[in-house]
Amino acid sequence: MPTVDLDKDNLASTINDNPFVIIDFWAPWCGPCQSFKPVFEATAEKHPDIVFAKVNTEDQQEIASHFQIRSIPTLMIFRDQVVLYAEAGALPQSSFEKLVDDAKAVDMDEVQKAIEEEEQKAQPSA
Repeated sequence: MPTVDLDKDNLASTINDNPFVIIDFWAPWCGPCQSFKPVFEATAEKHPDIVFAKVNTEDQQEIASHFQIRSIPTLMIFRDQVVLYAEAGALPQSSFEKLVDDAKAVDMDEVQKAIEEEEQKAQPSA
């Protein structure tokens, strides 16, 4: 599956309408970003069930600011609108593939349960 370019018009719908989204925050002048591009695209081809998206931080500064991107490349992985991973740095192919496989293996029912428990703890008791 080809990668999707995100902007302010399609960001929310991409994350909200897809169960699994991986976003690469990059810039044209960034050497490590350019080196990571073929790794990202090759992995996208292997996983047609996942939306692989890119945010050009030069053109989409509002999005980069919203996600507090301070260093590029930065990868973010969303499953069911929950951020499972957000780290700066380009990864070699094998590490990126392992990261994708690990994210696929996450039990999202358990994650949702843990989120609900944390939210309940944060509520003031009556």
